[in-house]
Amino acid sequence: MNTRIFNSTDKKEIDEAAALLKEGKLVAIPTETVYGLAADALNPKAVADIFKAKGRPQDNPLIVHISEFSEIYPLVKEVPDNAKALAEKFWPGPLTIILPKSDIIPDEVSAGLATVAVRMPSHPVARAIIKSAGVPLAAPSANSSGLPSPTKAEHVIDDMMGKIEGIVDGGECAVGVESTVITLATNPPRLLRPGGITPEQLRSVLGEIEIDSAVTNKLKEGAVAASPGMKYKHYSPKAEVYIVKGTFSSFRCFTDEVMAEGDYAVCFDGEEKNLKLPCFCYGSEDSPSQQAQKLFAILRDADKKGAKRVFVRCPSMEGVGLAVYNRLIRAAAFRVINVPEIIGLTGQTGAGKTTVAELLKEKGGYVIDCDIAARKIVEKGSPVIEKLKEAFGEDIVFENGELNRKALAKKAFSTEENEKLLNKITHPAITELVRKDIIENKDNFPFFAVDAALLFESEIYDYCNRTIVVCADENIRLQRIMSRDSISREEALLRINAQPSEQYYLSKADVVVKNNGGEIILADLF
Repeated sequence: MNTRIFNSTDKKEIDEAAALLKEGKLVAIPTETVYGLAADALNPKAVADIFKAKGRPQDNPLIVHISEFSEIYPLVKEVPDNAKALAEKFWPGPLTIILPKSDIIPDEVSAGLATVAVRMPSHPVARAIIKSAGVPLAAPSANSSGLPSPTKAEHVIDDMMGKIEGIVDGGECAVGVESTVITLATNPPRLLRPGGITPEQLRSVLGEIEIDSAVTNKLKEGAVAASPGMKYKHYSPKAEVYIVKGTFSSFRCFTDEVMAEGDYAVCFDGEEKNLKLPCFCYGSEDSPSQQAQKLFAILRDADKKGAKRVFVRCPSMEGVGLAVYNRLIRAAAFRVINVPEIIGLTGQTGAGKTTVAELLKEKGGYVIDCDIAARKIVEKGSPVIEKLKEAFGEDIVFENGELNRKALAKKAFSTEENEKLLNKITHPAITELVRKDIIENKDNFPFFAVDAALLFESEIYDYCNRTIVVCADENIRLQRIMSRDSISREEALLRINAQPSEQYYLSKADVVVKNNGGEIILADLF
């Protein structure tokens, strides 16, 4: 079959595309949401051809598209006041309304249900084609069944060339995800599929609405799909998609650990520069509308790049974000990875970090002490000891192969350059040990706290979602250090003065805990 590409700016070509539809042929048309594979909704054979072209089972109902509100009346048994109110507020636009169907709706359109889904697109080309054809159009997304929906004509060409009579090129779709679907055949009305019209907007007209559990979960075993897009797996590229829940630092830590050839990340704008994986950006973190508009194109681009796995930063589930999550959860076949939060814990010596660490353990967290990690990386025979010998000499190691800490300290802290060299050798090894510890225990704890005196000077800081700085008055710190280490006041002062000022720590803190010995409240963190 030769598929003709129509120019959407040429009225003659629009009329020619509409004539094909009136003859019972299939034509892909642009809408504001995604491209639709259109056929005469009142022609059972033409509708059946949609399923054949898509390779789609006929157990999923289709949406009927109209160009004017008056065209809904022959399609349904009645138009209740709440339907009129929704249409007045949101039509033309990305909202589909489900009502009890009239006798003229073929079972091929409704998948044998007693209801029909109707919408009036806002895309001027779509409405012009419907008006010219003179018939309502059944139009699911114009893609091969299961693949990401098409938001550009080139996507339709990739999937449908040679399978249908025509494709109308109307440019890129503005909304980018399919319409919101609300059924008024239940009381209260129920949201079956989220889209560009949000639950909050629907409530502003309807008052109480229910959100179907299948919006964010699998359709229950044996349940009938009352709306398009409710199936288990949908909108999916050939690559395996994983939704990663957590903050950006958690996302980065996770992808750094699991990355392999063929892996890609989908992140928010600006985050790509801090990720090792090749990235696709799908909009600002606070703009679900941008994410919706770009999502399907990115999933298709991932396949063109030969991606094997795609790790996606989880969007918000508020507003249009619910629609983005709904599409992603099905594209991922419900593969969701929860990455726990990583909290950095630091402060000047004697401030009382250990006390705060114990409180974090009581909150259910897993505390990693970097002092312990630092000792592990220089155990006898470790590669770090060999690097230290090369940098500071053979005499920093005893004859039995164990590290001579005093000899190393004498050399390493003799100059600022030597101290930087020490940190350059040890910090990456400590960071790697901490990362492995987190990965090994990530499924067992809601968060991790990394206790590190030099947190802000190390790579570990880059992986922390938030930081707690513990501080205390200097006299209290002096007493603690003297008692803890059995040293004089003068020696304790030297240790205090060797560290950055309290202001240095406070300027980098997300949460400050004052630990002068009274009760400590971590309400700001939890």
